[in-house]
Amino acid sequence: MATLGVGVAGVGEMGRRHVENLRRSVPNARLVAVADVNSAHAARVAGELGIEHSFAGLEAMTERSDVDAVVIATPDKLHAEGIRIAAAAGKDIFCEKPLATNLEDAHAALAAVQRAGVRLQIGFMRRYDPAYLAAKKQIEDGDVGEPVLIKSIGRDKDPPPMAFYEAGLNGMLFYNNTIHDFDLVRWLLRDEVVEVHAYTTVAIHPRIAHYGDVVAALVNLKFARGAIGNIESYIQATYGYDVRTEIVGSRGSIFVGSLQQRPVTLFDARGSLRPVADQFLTRFADAYLAEMQDFVETMLGDRPPQVTAEDGLRALEIAVAAEESHRSSKPCAVEAGARPEAIGTGPAHLR
Repeated sequence: MATLGVGVAGVGEMGRRHVENLRRSVPNARLVAVADVNSAHAARVAGELGIEHSFAGLEAMTERSDVDAVVIATPDKLHAEGIRIAAAAGKDIFCEKPLATNLEDAHAALAAVQRAGVRLQIGFMRRYDPAYLAAKKQIEDGDVGEPVLIKSIGRDKDPPPMAFYEAGLNGMLFYNNTIHDFDLVRWLLRDEVVEVHAYTTVAIHPRIAHYGDVVAALVNLKFARGAIGNIESYIQATYGYDVRTEIVGSRGSIFVGSLQQRPVTLFDARGSLRPVADQFLTRFADAYLAEMQDFVETMLGDRPPQVTAEDGLRALEIAVAAEESHRSSKPCAVEAGARPEAIGTGPAHLR
């Protein structure tokens, strides 16, 4: 059986999950090495999971000829640089969201991918979740008719520690959390967001305003074909990790979520009800595995990725507009550049 040599850069919470999946549950992946700026942590993870090589940086790992592809799970602001390094080394790339935290870095990263002729897949794992896949099929089958409204909720159980903000390496809420919803809505509706209006607050954690971030956000959306939408993001739900989406159309509605149907229900940290998962790795465990299996099979099959560099760029454009709306307190148009459909899809014969 052909195998793909993979190296994983960044072995924090998210990177470690990818490492575990590749090591234990993706038989056609050969996990060659891990890398992390905390070299002791990288060596520890490698030892625990029986990985032969560990490195203190991505550059050293990409020098190995047996690494065919790289998984980038570093902090948000390092993604674009990681893409450029991996592309320059001729490696195919899976990069966690976001593609970057600004458009200049994103375009530079995609230019490097295009020059190298490598493939780039973005980690929007909700596209691999069975519930969202079922909803997508129902929409495409016409079960809700013409989509009119889409609403999406993403609530984390607990806020990040202050070190998350102090490090200066992570994107604000729109890039770190809401970007999943920005991708989700355009994927489900097969339409582009053309305008956003963001409302934000730092109500319960005013300290994070110093780092340019927010506690919660509501982002209203306008789509090119006339639909409208709303996305809610919140970092401290306390009762669990709560992700829900509803698509309302001319013939009906589709709801994706796990809430129990009760007339009135209180959800808090003390309650006995557990209507949602405890965190994102639990809720989307199957999706994280499925996307990594797909990435490896796609690379081995010499095919273009299903979740493309363009998808990463489109979602980033929405996030940038949402940040501008947050700062200006006004609606903002989404700056859509050229549609680089061939970027990150591999050699020309695959385009």
